[in-house]
Amino acid sequence: MSHSNDLLSLSAVELRRRIGARSLSPVELLDACIARIQAVNPAINAVTATCFDRARDEARRAEAAVMRGDALGALHGLPLGVKDLEDTGGLLSTYGSPNFRENVPVADNILVARLRAAGAIVVGKTNVPEMGAGANSRNPVWGATGNPFNPMLNAGGSSGGSAAALATDMLPLCTGSDTGGSLRIPAAKCGVVGFRPSPGLIPVDRRQLGWTPISVVGPMGRSVEDACLQMAPTVAIDPLDPLSYSDDGALYAVPGRVDLGSLRVAYTEDFGVCPVDDDIRRTFRAKIEAMRHLFRSCDPVSVDMGEADRCFDVVRAESFVAAFRDTYEKDPGLLGPNVRANYEIGANMTLADRAWSHLEQTRLFRRFQALYRDYDLVLSPVTPVSPFPWSELYAQTIEGKPARNYYHWLGLTYVVTLVANPALSLPCGVDERGMPFGLQVIGPHRGDARVLACGHAMEQAFAASDALRRPRPDLTKLAQPVPALRELATHPAPEALATRAFTAEEAASLRAGGSASAAV
Repeated sequence: MSHSNDLLSLSAVELRRRIGARSLSPVELLDACIARIQAVNPAINAVTATCFDRARDEARRAEAAVMRGDALGALHGLPLGVKDLEDTGGLLSTYGSPNFRENVPVADNILVARLRAAGAIVVGKTNVPEMGAGANSRNPVWGATGNPFNPMLNAGGSSGGSAAALATDMLPLCTGSDTGGSLRIPAAKCGVVGFRPSPGLIPVDRRQLGWTPISVVGPMGRSVEDACLQMAPTVAIDPLDPLSYSDDGALYAVPGRVDLGSLRVAYTEDFGVCPVDDDIRRTFRAKIEAMRHLFRSCDPVSVDMGEADRCFDVVRAESFVAAFRDTYEKDPGLLGPNVRANYEIGANMTLADRAWSHLEQTRLFRRFQALYRDYDLVLSPVTPVSPFPWSELYAQTIEGKPARNYYHWLGLTYVVTLVANPALSLPCGVDERGMPFGLQVIGPHRGDARVLACGHAMEQAFAASDALRRPRPDLTKLAQPVPALRELATHPAPEALATRAFTAEEAASLRAGGSASAAV
């Protein structure tokens, strides 16, 4: 194994420690990441627009700061991948939409700005479904992202590019976001960690409906410790997010200590309302049997999730109406099929539907919180199906029955979105098909630090078990490009924009000149 492979297999926490100790150069680390991206990305198509030259300049400056003895940020010198739903100043941000295939923002959004202020070095963007709609990361600009364990299967979404990049050690840290499961599902399918925080803990400035808590941003990493390292600098109270409520990021920098033997754990296969394939049910039961001895108690629970499916239909569609009404009325053809379907669902709803959904969501929240009178955690599978081909837009059948719509297969995660509890997707061995299996670890209301601490303890215990430890992809099987992944890119981004960074002045000039699309 080469030195580069040894280096890239280290955790983000260890890489940051070595940078601070002057035993690792940020330049050396970045060069190793770029070499890995160039070697592996053609096989999985996870990283999209890149800014290698700017990143190298920033790495050299980061190295100089270390040698001068400057105060260093928590993420100093660590290469970062940014999900292509987040605006990155000077770096192409397409949202996977042909309408934005030339969009170069002038400035970073809140999330990216805080990560860069902590010392992270943005290397490139990571792939998403068009406008983040769906859990299969494919779009007409960049094509599809393949699963690192089998590039012909999907990597999940909408943070699929981030999950696949982490799983293959292309980058030590990547961002994610989550509405119906967009952090948790790709983490599960690629064998990495994804954390959906409580709404408002990490501010979001791109959410059009600022008072609606279903959409959040959060960290992804190869371990819980890495996710915590990334998360801490992003916790803030911000005037652009009315839900933001905490500014003590230090509480999340390092996971706390938990005695697993003291925990009372509940588990459910389906929350009483979610279809789940039989093989995933069997896998989940086997995982529970393999871990139940770790806890004080581990009990099945019956969960009353009422009309969660209908409720999520309404609250999700509402956000699409808010975001895409002007575009749809101008030309529905400008929207991809998933976005268009969600808009049309919402456009046919009434104020009475919205009022009912708000009442139902409140009822669901209150009933779900009652579980935590008797239990510390609730466990479930993350997804109801094993990874399917990326050529299929979504899981069309679950338990042998047709799915209601393109996001019905996200039920195990979107019911948790509705109740707003923090939820961790934790790698938990493989399923019956040899693909990564993700365990959803759901903590109490605003118990983010608690669920991260529990997840870290579980992760450490799982490492000793063949049935439970995090799986790793075989990179030798990713040595050859998979051209079919790019064949879906019917409206590719111009290479001149996709492979470099621009100054703020250049980005402003591009937008003024009309080469960057106006926002939808």
